[in-house]
Amino acid sequence: MSLFIRSIVSRAKADKKTIVLPEGNDPRTLEAAEHALRDGIANLIILGNEEEIRSSGYAIDEARIIDPATYEKREELAEQLYELRKRKGMTIEKAHETINDVLYFGVMLVKTGMVDGMVAGACHSSADVLRPSLQILKTAPGVSIVSAFFMVCVPDTTFGDHGTFLFSDCGLVVHPDSEELATIAATSAETFKRLVGSEPRVAMLSHSTYGSAHNDDSLKVISATALAKKKAPHLCIDGEMQLDAAIVPEIGEAKAPGSPVAGRANVLIFPDLDAGNIGYKLVQRLAKAEAYGPITQGIAAPVNDLSRGCGAHDIYGVIAITAVQAQQQQAAEEQAAE
Repeated sequence: MSLFIRSIVSRAKADKKTIVLPEGNDPRTLEAAEHALRDGIANLIILGNEEEIRSSGYAIDEARIIDPATYEKREELAEQLYELRKRKGMTIEKAHETINDVLYFGVMLVKTGMVDGMVAGACHSSADVLRPSLQILKTAPGVSIVSAFFMVCVPDTTFGDHGTFLFSDCGLVVHPDSEELATIAATSAETFKRLVGSEPRVAMLSHSTYGSAHNDDSLKVISATALAKKKAPHLCIDGEMQLDAAIVPEIGEAKAPGSPVAGRANVLIFPDLDAGNIGYKLVQRLAKAEAYGPITQGIAAPVNDLSRGCGAHDIYGVIAITAVQAQQQQAAEEQAAE
C-alpha cells in the first residue's frame, strides 16, 4: 500500500462516513467491503439480496444490506425521484421503475443524506454510474464542467510527489476544448492539494514542448495553458510539454529551461480522453502502479466510478478517498454556514 493511500485511510478512520456500494453482487466489491470494515475506514451500506450477500463468505456483518426491491422506504424514494425529474419528463410510473436500478437507488440515498457518498463501476460502465449522479445530484456550485481523475502511485521512483501523481482527465471528458482543459487543470490542482497535502505542479501535456511542434493539437494545449494561468494565477501551471520534460528533471531543464514545473510535475493534464486513459493504464500495468479512480470532481456530492478491470484493493482505496471527500465537503458546508 502506497504512502498516499495509507494517509487517506488514516484520515478516513478519523471521522467515519457512510458510503453506499450498489454492486453487492460483485465479489471484488464484497472483498473490498470486508477489508474496509475490518480497518474501520467507513460505515457501509451494500445494495442487493441480503441472503445472497450474507452467505457469500465475506466478513461483512457490520455492513447494512438494503435490497432495493423490498426496502421499506422504496416508494418514498421513487416519489422523491419523480419530484426531482418531472420537469425533464419523468412520470411517477417511470420513477418507480427507475428506482429498481441500483445506481439510481444509490444516488438517491446520497441525495437524501442517508449516505455521504457512493462507489460503483466494478460491473457498470462509467456512463451508467455518472448518468444518475449528474441527473440527480447535479454539479457543485460554481463548477462549469465535471471531470474525472486517477490518483496514480508509482513504486520505486522519485518522480512526482514521492511517486504520487494525479492524472486527468482519464475517465469522462472525451475531447475537451481549450477552456475545458484549463478548467480541468485548475480543478485538478486544487483536488491534488486537498487529497495529498502538497503543492501541485501542473503540466499541460502534449506531443510538443514549448512550441517544438505547430499544429491544431499543440495549439489547443498552448491556449489551455494560457487560460489556466489566467484562471488560477496562484497555481503552478506550465506547458505545453512532453511527458518526459514534465517529470524528468534533466530533460525538463533541457527542453523547458526556467520552467517552474518541468521535471517536477505531480499533476498531469492530458489533452484528451484517449491519451489520459491509455496513459494511466500503461503506468498501472507496466510500472505496477496503484491507480485509484476514476474519481470525479465537480459533482455536488462524492460519487466515484471504478474501472471494470479493478481489483478489491482498488475499490478499497476509492472507498477511502470517497470518505475523505465527504469529510471535506462537510467541512466546506459548515464553514459556509458560519
